[in-house]
Amino acid sequence: MEAAWAAERAGRSIVHLEVGEPDFPTPVPVVEAATKAIADGRVRYTSSLGIPELREAISGYYAERFGIDVPARRVVVTTGASGALLLALAATVDRDDAVLLADPGYPCNRNLIRLCEGVPVGLPVGADTDYQLTAGLVADRWSERTRGVVLASPSNPTGTLVAPKELAAIATEVDQRGGVCFVDEIYGELVYDREPATVLASPGLLDDGTPFVINSFSKTFAMTGWRLGWMVCPDWALPAVQALAQNAFISPPAPAQYGGVAAFTPEVWAVVEERRRAFAARRDVLVQGLQASGFGVPVLPQGAFYVYARSDGLDADSMRLARRLLDEAGVAAVPGCDFGDHEPEAHLRFSYTTALDQITEGVRRLTAWRPSA
Repeated sequence: MEAAWAAERAGRSIVHLEVGEPDFPTPVPVVEAATKAIADGRVRYTSSLGIPELREAISGYYAERFGIDVPARRVVVTTGASGALLLALAATVDRDDAVLLADPGYPCNRNLIRLCEGVPVGLPVGADTDYQLTAGLVADRWSERTRGVVLASPSNPTGTLVAPKELAAIATEVDQRGGVCFVDEIYGELVYDREPATVLASPGLLDDGTPFVINSFSKTFAMTGWRLGWMVCPDWALPAVQALAQNAFISPPAPAQYGGVAAFTPEVWAVVEERRRAFAARRDVLVQGLQASGFGVPVLPQGAFYVYARSDGLDADSMRLARRLLDEAGVAAVPGCDFGDHEPEAHLRFSYTTALDQITEGVRRLTAWRPSA
């Protein structure tokens, strides 16, 4: 990103396919609600678990969207999804506990486990499992040191899903072993060719053995800088999570919370749906363009806004290839080394978080560049 920005400052035209952040603005009703809260002076500390109105709105989201009863008392509003995962890990992981997660995967998850003095254990995954963990993989790699499993569906960097039955099977496997499951659903509303889903809709997972389910306003509602997320927390963990939140964060940002209440309205959901369709169209153009440019896309991304493309047919070193694409084609992408140790040199991540005309231009540049590979 730094290199891409430097190239732009030097006067070059760069197509940004590296940034994992929606280019859309925050929906107007959310901005208006937050602005009114500020004007009304509602800018003080709130409960460490979040304002009641927002916890109720999130509970209502699960009821309306998925037909399940998630009590508002179990909804913890957090400083982004990262804050939610940090609280969940800190409440459950002790020094030297092992936590399983997919490799490749979102790098901050590994670092948060280390911050809690746990040991992240990356399990190599590939196209044969849609770059996701399975119940079988979890069972095979479970040890006496294992405390739990982190799952992301859809995932960054691959944009793939864990099938609902497999997700439930993993959660059950972990629960039966006395472990903890942390499920990241922050891209759950940005899925294509299917309806959104949540692990909480799986039979039996809404009792006290439920996983920690983590979500965010960042991707669905284009609120990345607002730093607002939430977590559905098991009852047994609530006292520890509340104490940790009080000490670590005091409370989530008050204006963001009041804006978040307005996100769960029909007007905003209409905007989300329109943008979901736009992301799907962008995905199709980018995937076809990458394949035509010599990249491999063995699994069609099913959600989020990423394509984890196989690049070793063009260059055996993804870091070198990323630099070449930036220098020679004016296209910015992310090398696989950011996401883990499993074949990072053979992959690049492309994001479709920019306008369709920019993606089309990026594809044109990649196709024109290919003969010089």
